[in-house]
Amino acid sequence: MESLDIALAMMAAVGMSGALARMLPAGIPLPLIQIALGFVIAGVFEEGVELDPDVFFLLFLPPLLFLDGWRIPKEGLWREKGGIIQLSFGLVLLTVLGLGFILHWLIPAMPLAVAFAVAAIVSPTDPVAVSAITRKVPVPKRLMSVLEGESLFNDATGLVAFRTAVAAVVTGTFSISHAALSFIWVAAAGLATGVVVTWGLSRARTAVVRRVGEEPGAEVLLSLMVPFAAYFVAEYIGASGILAAVSAGVTMSYVELSGSSSALTRMHRQSTWNVVQFALNGTMFVLLGEQLPGIYTGAVEAIAETGHHNPLWLVVYALVICIVLGVFRFGWVYASVRFEGWRKRRRGIPFPEVGAGMMMVLTLGGVRGAITLAGVLTLPLALDDGTPFPARDLAILLAATVIITSLVLASALMPPVVKMLRHQSSGIKREQQEYLAVQTAREAAERALQEEVDRLTSEFPDAREQDLLSSVAERLLADIRAVSAVSELGLPDEWLAHEKRVEQRMRLAVIDAARQSIFALARQHKISDELAREMVARLDMEEVRNRH
Repeated sequence: MESLDIALAMMAAVGMSGALARMLPAGIPLPLIQIALGFVIAGVFEEGVELDPDVFFLLFLPPLLFLDGWRIPKEGLWREKGGIIQLSFGLVLLTVLGLGFILHWLIPAMPLAVAFAVAAIVSPTDPVAVSAITRKVPVPKRLMSVLEGESLFNDATGLVAFRTAVAAVVTGTFSISHAALSFIWVAAAGLATGVVVTWGLSRARTAVVRRVGEEPGAEVLLSLMVPFAAYFVAEYIGASGILAAVSAGVTMSYVELSGSSSALTRMHRQSTWNVVQFALNGTMFVLLGEQLPGIYTGAVEAIAETGHHNPLWLVVYALVICIVLGVFRFGWVYASVRFEGWRKRRRGIPFPEVGAGMMMVLTLGGVRGAITLAGVLTLPLALDDGTPFPARDLAILLAATVIITSLVLASALMPPVVKMLRHQSSGIKREQQEYLAVQTAREAAERALQEEVDRLTSEFPDAREQDLLSSVAERLLADIRAVSAVSELGLPDEWLAHEKRVEQRMRLAVIDAARQSIFALARQHKISDELAREMVARLDMEEVRNRH
């Protein structure tokens, strides 16, 4: 019964955290509030939560990685692919090897493979944590594209490296050549699996909808199943379920541009996934706070094995890790920017200047969060021979300390650095795209309105009906030309029932035409998928309001 009480308390803590974040002074990241609430829960209940690492990994990581892949803006992803690849693969490899050897040298009681596992799991960055910090002071679009793209792929590479290191600890065997070949296979097969599973489910869904119609509840449930289906299929064939979940999310974003789902389904799906994201992220940080007392006790015991009985050594180790991560990241960013600039200028390609401010944002943007936490909590409790996993509590505590430290440093230092940056060009580009989208959608809406008027004219030959059609059409046409965005096409609901039905039919035709034109622009890469998603969401809300 107490376990149910703890679960309810944790759910309440996650729900309260959002309100507390708005009540408390600005600048306190939401994850820190959730960790504090979890710590309070640990003090109230005598028994803690018992974690099953495998179940925890399965429940939390696939949907979070899937959502990252689904919602990340693809335009910036492809535009900044060079920097993203360097940070996602090169920096992760440097972090795993460099920090792994340093940790093993610093803490002899921690086996080298465990040190590599810790280094691997603290290498992924978290865009959700960065967003929580930069909500008040938005990061320039170009930099946010790099940070989001990096987090998407280094989540996957870091977790694959982490699981490889953990497997080496559990089995006691490791081969560099075998690990390299295994990584290539699991990565390629995992990415392909995510694409195939998502496209397959999408085609099956389309066939069913054409036959029996669309049910929003079933559609939302199907979207929730996609990351788990991709993960299970990939794991079954020996590929990376992690990368399968990521590629499934990326594929889902392109499937969405087909515009085959109804407005009601898209709205329900978006709302459901917003809740899932908030609940999973919040639960992980509350759970970390709840587990901290027990983790701290186990970590102190692990430190004692090195001959250091003062718990302050934990602080020393954590600071060393944070300093090493910061130095590695800044050094890699600096070298990458200089190399990329030299390479492009040598080929005569313009390369925008990247100043110290941008480099600092990229360095501070390496905030660790949900993925690091979810990964480290999946460390096995025991090896194959039944002996306890070496230095497990110490590894978890060090990773947790890195998360907290990176959040605090970024929340304190990033806003003033961001304020110093000038980023008018990014804003201008978005304004140009939005203008294109609005103008194109307006033209499509006007054409659709005229076509619908022509159809209704043949259906209602009576003179009074003709007057009604003219009145409604003129009013809608005036609104289309007057509003600043097609998503705000709306009029007071003051007419008789028949007039309402006629007006509703015209409105829905206008909204659908505008929406399809936005989908078309996104498919042609004339506007970003992020902007398309925002504008379609507004139109969807307008359609639902007119239908109900």
